[in-house]
Amino acid sequence: MKFQIEANKRTLQGSGASRRLRRANRVPAIVYGGAAAPELIDIDHNEILLNLRKEAFHSSVLTLKIDGVAQSVVLRDSQSHPWKPLVLHCDFQRVDATHAIHQRIPLHFVNDELAPGVKIGGGSVAHIINDIEVTCLPQDLPAYIEVDLQNLEAGHSIHVSELVFPAGVSPVVHGDDQVVVTIMVKRADADEDAAAEGATPAA
Repeated sequence: MKFQIEANKRTLQGSGASRRLRRANRVPAIVYGGAAAPELIDIDHNEILLNLRKEAFHSSVLTLKIDGVAQSVVLRDSQSHPWKPLVLHCDFQRVDATHAIHQRIPLHFVNDELAPGVKIGGGSVAHIINDIEVTCLPQDLPAYIEVDLQNLEAGHSIHVSELVFPAGVSPVVHGDDQVVVTIMVKRADADEDAAAEGATPAA
């Protein structure tokens, strides 16, 4: 999915200028990175609000047109009102087609209901993480990584090292091989197994 955001340059800073922008249904934002200096911009509030509700918007390379001039960016941060549907600020980072980027992308879990640990063992699926940081060239950035549970047994887990990544895409690993998803054993079965392991044979 491709996204294009129209933006205007802005010169005024400060809370007063930001309030005036928001009253005009505009959102103050900044774009930075690359060889160019950071630019202060403003974008249409309703457009960015709708896009922020789309999962793919957070993990895609976006086209940002500032006064008609296009550049490729990724969304780095957005700030919203605690309870109102109001976007307060956005940060965008420029990307270069020749340089790898780091980006968090969502995990899509499939075949939960077919997993032997659920279908036969009666266990429950526990998602330990729902997104993952990857590194790749901007044009290789996937919208999501699929996690297939169809062979997962009760009490077993899928780790980051077992995920399938597209060509040119690698996970950014910090420390140990992280658990992505596991199938929790039913409490009664777990108690039975523990009792069996603790039992001593009769003399």
